[in-house]
Formats: sequence, structure tokens, C-alpha cells
Amino acid sequence: MESAKGRIKEIIAILREAYPSSRTALIHENALQILVATILSAQCTDEKVNQITPSLFQKYPAPSDFASADKDELEAEIRPTGFFRNKAKSIINASKKIVKDFGGEVPDNMEDLISLPGVARKTANIVLSSAFKKAEGIAVDTHVKRLSQRLGLSKEKDPDKIEKDLMKIVLKEHWLDFNYMLVNHGRKICMARKPLCPRCGLKHLCPSAKDFYSEVELNP
Repeated sequence: MESAKGRIKEIIAILREAYPSSRTALIHENALQILVATILSAQCTDEKVNQITPSLFQKYPAPSDFASADKDELEAEIRPTGFFRNKAKSIINASKKIVKDFGGEVPDNMEDLISLPGVARKTANIVLSSAFKKAEGIAVDTHVKRLSQRLGLSKEKDPDKIEKDLMKIVLKEHWLDFNYMLVNHGRKICMARKPLCPRCGLKHLCPSAKDFYSEVELNP
């Protein structure tokens, strides 16, 4: 099996052909909305987040609205997403800092975004790529972590270290949508429990594929 650097160009080409319109599944219209939606998506499905955000964004259209929100009330509104207390705290405190330090505008750079409470590099990367079309890194969520390890693109377990490994081998021109292509592939083919290896267009490039062949049962 070739090194990760030797395989990555073909991996990206296959993923891009399979998922040509890769982008976040979180419904949003601006930077604030994708920031809040991404915070809510931690340990929660995008579908569940999309169910509650329309009414949430109508009620809280600006950072100042979230900043002045009643914590108990916001907690109740986002409760279906899980971990609602911590998420409400992050949303309120991040919004307060946006109002106080950034003139009510969501920052458009990594350094300022990760200064917001509750915002780490994964969230910042999604905001930058989705709202500002800026590539300052590669968001590493559970799908990207799993596929990066299975494909032999990184041996690390820490998301920040995985991101560094990916940034070394993936050309910057692909950073904007590399996360989304891996997420789509992780949902459709390379699932956590039963990856569909025989159906996978990357199987000839994946050092883990042979380990799963005996466990996978294809639907007729």
C-alpha cells in the first residue's frame, strides 16, 4: 500500500466524483446561524439540529439576541440536541464576546473564532468554510477521524493532530470541501459499525478494507 501522500490525490478524485456537491448538511443563511448550528450539532445529528433551528433563528436573529437570552429558556429550546446546558452556555457566552469584542459580527478568521467560548478548531473550520469560503484548516469530526484512520491518512487520535496530518498531504485547494466529502462517504459507505467495503470506490486504496470483507453482508 502506497503512503498516504501517494494515495491522497486519487482518494480526493474518487470522492469528488462520488459527492460533487459536498457541503454541510446544517441549514443556515449566515455566519451566526452556522456557528450556532455547529455548536448544537456536537453529539447530535444534523437532522435533529435542522428541526429546531428555524424557530430558534427567527427568535434570535442576531448575536445580541443570543447574548441577552434567558439561559433556562434557551436550554429548553435546544434540549432535543443533548448536552443543552453546556451548549446554551457556549452560545450565550460566544454571542456576548461577538457583541463586545467584534462589533456584533462573527469573526472571519481562525484566531478570533477559537477565542469564542465553546468554539474549537472543528467548529471554526466549518464556520470559515461554510460562511466565508475560507480554508484555514480541515474540520475533524467523528466521520473524518474514523475515515482518516481507516484510510491510513493519520495514526493520531486527537482531532487537532489528525488535522495537522491531513493538512500536510491534502492540497489547500481541497481543504474547503474535504471534510464534507469524507462525511458523506462516512454516512453512505464507511459507517462506524458495518462499513460497506465491497461497495467502496476507495477499497483498493484503503489498508483497512481487507479487515472488513468477512464481516460485511451486502443487501441484494
